[in-house]
Formats: sequence, C-alpha cells, structure tokens
Amino acid sequence: MDRSDKQQQQLSLPKNSRQQRNNEWIFRDVPSDITIQVNGGAFSLHKFPLVSRSGRIRKLVAEHRDSDISRVELLNLPGGAESFELAAKFCYGINFEITSGNVAQLCCASDYLEMTEEFSKDNLGSRAEEYLECIVCKNLEMCVEVLLQCESLLPLADELKIVSRCIDAIASKACVEQIASSFSRLEYSSSGRLHMNRQAKCDGDWWIEDLSVLRVDLYQRVITAMKCRGVRPESIGASLVNYAQKELTKKSSLWNPSGQTKVDVIPVSTGHEKLVVETIVSLLPVEKLVVPITFLFGLLRSAVMLDCTIACRLDLERRIGSQLDIATLDDLLIPSFKHAGDTLFDVDTVHRILVNFSQQDDSEEDMEDGSVFESDSPHSPSQTALFKVSKLLDNYLAEIAPDANLKLAKFLVIADALPEHARTVHDGLYRAIDIYLKAHQGLSDTDKKKLCKMIDFQKLSQEAGAHAAQNERLPLQSIVQVLYFEQIRLRNSLGCSGEDEPKPMHQSWRISSGALSAAMSPRDNYASLRRENRELKLELARLRMRLNDLEREHVCMKRDMEKSNSRKFMSSFSKKIGKLSFFGHSSSRASTSPSRQSYRTDSKVIERTCASTD
Repeated sequence: MDRSDKQQQQLSLPKNSRQQRNNEWIFRDVPSDITIQVNGGAFSLHKFPLVSRSGRIRKLVAEHRDSDISRVELLNLPGGAESFELAAKFCYGINFEITSGNVAQLCCASDYLEMTEEFSKDNLGSRAEEYLECIVCKNLEMCVEVLLQCESLLPLADELKIVSRCIDAIASKACVEQIASSFSRLEYSSSGRLHMNRQAKCDGDWWIEDLSVLRVDLYQRVITAMKCRGVRPESIGASLVNYAQKELTKKSSLWNPSGQTKVDVIPVSTGHEKLVVETIVSLLPVEKLVVPITFLFGLLRSAVMLDCTIACRLDLERRIGSQLDIATLDDLLIPSFKHAGDTLFDVDTVHRILVNFSQQDDSEEDMEDGSVFESDSPHSPSQTALFKVSKLLDNYLAEIAPDANLKLAKFLVIADALPEHARTVHDGLYRAIDIYLKAHQGLSDTDKKKLCKMIDFQKLSQEAGAHAAQNERLPLQSIVQVLYFEQIRLRNSLGCSGEDEPKPMHQSWRISSGALSAAMSPRDNYASLRRENRELKLELARLRMRLNDLEREHVCMKRDMEKSNSRKFMSSFSKKIGKLSFFGHSSSRASTSPSRQSYRTDSKVIERTCASTD
C-alpha cells in the first residue's frame, strides 16, 4: 500500500505543478467558470476571454447555454496541453514569444480552435502566419526546425501548407547559396579570362548537415524540391551519403566491405532502415560519379540484407554496372545472406551487375554515330573500361573459386559474362580456373574440359604457358594445346632472331592479325577496316589510270597498223613499247618473268580491292 501511495503522489506532482503555473497568469480575483481538459491536463479558466478569441469554444458554450456548461474536453488538439496553454495566454492578453520552435504548433492550434480574423482582429492565427512568412521562410535553419515540429502535427500541418512552404523555402535558399558560392569561386586567369577555381572550398553546401535531422519522408520531399530547383547533383549526392551514414549507423558492418564473414541468419529489421535504403535509392541522381561507388555497394549490401524491393536492388545493380570499371575487388565481395549451404558470396548479384555493364557498353556503342569509328585511337574509353573490368573479374573468380559450394555452372556463367575481346591476356582466367580445379578435385574429365575450353592458350604469357605445360590438373588435350602454341612461339622467336631463315608470310600475317584482333574491340576493328578500305580504293584508282593509258596506247597501235605496212608497223610498235618502259632495259628473257609476276600481283590487288569494296 505504501508503494502505491508513493506512485500516486509522484504521478500527481506534474498535474499540481502545471496547475500552479496556470494560476500565475490567470486572474486571481475572479473565480473560474469553465474547465478545459486537454490530453489529461485540466485548465481552470474563464469563458469570456476564451469565447472572444476562439470560435470553437464559443460554439461549444453556445450549444450548452441552457445547461450552463462548466467543463469542456478538447480532443486531438494539435500540440497537446502545451499548445493550448500558449493559445489561452494569447486569449488573456499575456505576452509570450513566438519562435521557430512553437510557430507550427500555434498555427495548428489556432486552426483547431478557430482563432481567426473572423472572431477577433489580429488573432493568433494571423500572428503565427505572419511570423512564419516573414521570419521563418527567410532562414533555412528555422525552416528545418519548423519541419521537425511538424512531424508530430501531420496531417494538419500539411493541410495548412506549413510543410510545403518550409520545403520550398529550403530548396530556394539552398539554390541561392549554391549560386552565390559559385560566383565567389570565380576568378580571373593570367590571360584575363574568367574561370572557376576548382581548388577553392565550396561553402554553398553547409545545409547538408542540417537536413540530416529530418524524418525520412520529409527529407525525401526536401531533396525532391531541391532537384526541381536545380541544385547540383554533387550536392544532392553528398547529402544522401551523409543522411544514410547517420540513419544506418547501427548497421555499420554494411558500410565496411573488407573483412566480410559468412552470415547465416538475417537480422530482424525494424522496417525503418529498409525504408531509408529504398528512399535514398529513389533519390539518387541520374548522373554518374556523383556518389562514390563504394557507397552504392554499401546500399546494395543493405538492400540485400534488409530484403528491399526488387526494383530497388535492380536500380542499384544498374547504376553500379554503368561504372563498374572504377570498382575494387572488395566492392564485389558481397556476402550471401541466404541459408546455410549456399555460396559464401552472392555471385548472382555480381553476375547481374556484369550483364548490366555489358549491355550498357553495347547500348553506348549503338548510340554513337559513325564518326566515332573514324578515330585512330586504338583504345577507346569503353575498351579501356573492358580491360579494367576483365582484370577485376579474373581477380573475383580467383577469390570465389575455393568455395566448396560454388557450382561449376555458376562459375562458368560468371567467367563468360564479358565478350571475348575484353581479355587480351588470359593469365588471370587461367589462374582462377587452376584454383577452382585445385579446390574441386572431384570434377569429371568432361567438366574439366568445359572449364579449360574458356582459356585461349595462345593468349597466355610465357610464364603462364610454362606453368600450364606442367600442370597435371589440366586435361591432356589442354596440355597438348599449350605445348603446340609454345612451339609456335619458340619458332617465331627464332625466325625473328635469324636473318637467313625468313618467316613465312602467311603465318606471320595470321599471328599478327590474331594479336591485333585480340587487342582491339569490334569498334576499333571496324575503324581499321575503314582505313584499309580507303587505301585499297586509292590503289584501285591508280590501277584504273594505268589501264586507261594502256587502252589508249592499244588504240593508237591498232590505228597505225591499219595505215602502214608491216615493216613500218613493227618499227612503230617497238617505239611505243620503248616509250611505255613496261619491261625495262633488260633482256627479253629476263624481263618476261617480272612482267608476269607484276601482272599477277596487280590482278590480286584488283580482286582484293573489289572484294573489300563489295
């Protein structure tokens, strides 16, 4: 009993203290004639000052005029007892300060109590609206503070457009600050031209830290408004990174890709983190490189772990695939959050990322016009990206190869995700396959042949070829191929070093063209063929000119033969031949062979030209 009495006494203390504070500003010489109950709190007041300002209380009193109402309960009053206390002070003419911390409550309370100009001039509603428009909307920090107060006042604060006005003010202020910061970074160069100083610190993004305190739904509306206002994508991205790091600090392991371990049980999510991840993904700018790719991989890990929507995960995979060439091996090592018995890492997600990268590369090639193919550069940006991703993929394959649960089909699908011309050297792929063979010694000969079929042994370096020739884990057919190509390589090296043993032209052309096609993408091969086509067309034009000259000489000789006798014709014929200098000044026997050889060469060139032109 003593314990219950103490609890009742402790619970009654706040009510007594509130009643005591109310008595400080309520008239002491006039007894109260009405009691207002708000969220469990009771206010002993007077009808006259309340009905003179509040339309709602006036209607309640008028409805019970016959019964002389003395107690009124206000249900669901925005802001609770604290807001009503400020409204009651206003009715009594007690001065108090309107601040950014209470203006939203006063606007909502005045709307609920109907404290408008209809019932009294300069009423609480107009006073709060004036402060909101003239003071709060001019200051970004105040707008953020008002939005924090509106979180508990929804949906009424939204209906009164308090939220929308503050959001528009924040977006407008951030845009103005960004423009002012950009102008402050302008400077004149030594040549007198105006340019932007990239090294100067940008002070227009100070609002990023202020927005991180907002609730996720209001934060989403603010960022959307900023995008519409034209705020820089880099600033939007920096704000998203800062907000995610603050909201997902409890899942700090998701943002540290190094040192990943197997997770067998998915932790229970509160739902808030899932909403944060999906919201941030929906707000990501469409531009590339505005957020670090490590951040995108962190979001992807969170989306997989929290079981976010498929659209959310596919969007992240597409964004990562478009800039996969700047990723690292640690980024790709996404742990598998499925049941036991599955692979250590999520290879399915990585495969979809690789497919997105390949499709994005193809789509970019399709979108580009034909002028790109005229470039003489052997390494276009897309080809450089392919080289980087191929090295990254080979390292990833070597990392996942020791996993005992990794099926051969999945390994082959990952290894074959890039086009053939992406790998100029197959050392990395050979190393990954060798690790897989070592970790999975129970593979059949057929499966081993499937694996080794992916390796182009002609693209192995000398060191890798020497290792493969002695690798007992490889099938016998693969070892024979390695030895064959090593023999060709040795023969070519000896042929290049020896001057007396010329290398066959057809073999030299085949090997060099193979190396060229391996180092060049279809786009670059197309440009090379275009250049060869132009050269062959020029050669064809020169041959046609020579043919026209011969035809004219033939017509002249025919005309001379008809007009003169045989002796004169022979002398004329010898003179014409001497002018042409077709056989040179050597003897007739020695000159016959070069002429036939020249004729065969010209005919071959003409045939090659015609074939290329067709």
